[in-house]
Amino acid sequence: MAETGNLYIIAAPSGAGKTSLVKAVVDSIPKITVSISHTTRPKRPGETHGVNYYFVDNMEFQRMIEHHDFLEHAMIFGNQYGTSKSWVEKTLAQGMDVILEIDWQGQQQIKRLFPQSTGIFILPPSLNDLQDRLIKRNQDHPEVIKKRLADVQETVSHIHEFDYVVVNDEFSRAQHDITVIIEAGRLVQKRQASRYAKLIDELVTIRPA
Repeated sequence: MAETGNLYIIAAPSGAGKTSLVKAVVDSIPKITVSISHTTRPKRPGETHGVNYYFVDNMEFQRMIEHHDFLEHAMIFGNQYGTSKSWVEKTLAQGMDVILEIDWQGQQQIKRLFPQSTGIFILPPSLNDLQDRLIKRNQDHPEVIKKRLADVQETVSHIHEFDYVVVNDEFSRAQHDITVIIEAGRLVQKRQASRYAKLIDELVTIRPA
């Protein structure tokens, strides 16, 4: 039986640098990819359909919900986001590790479906730093930035539901920490026991000369 991939959930308050970290991690290690979510959010400057998100309207998103096309979906700041069920299952079955960039609501849904998945929570170094990042990236209206900052308390209150916490103070260090978590996940006993079953069987059944 082919070895399946590991599923990682990475969540963070808006502006904590989650997307940049995930891209750097995926670009630096083999056999891992990030799921591209569907969203009803308008496309931001520089974003590409099918690369950053699958941009769909509310009618199409609702149709996908009714057809049970999503592993999880949630309303975030007035826009819908969802993770494709068929794509994730197919990719894991091919032996690829998959990262889901989702919020704590999605993490709760995924954990019920994939209890063996690994949750990683990204923290900013400070609230002031988070505010500066949201303003400098110049992607949201000031009122939306206020809503994102107000949501930090609710988001961080769910940190105990995750397996690991990484602080994005120094980008290279945070990238390293996430990479270590992923590489360690590939070495857990159950996976190694399956991968090297023949070797283990040979060693435990060795007969004295």
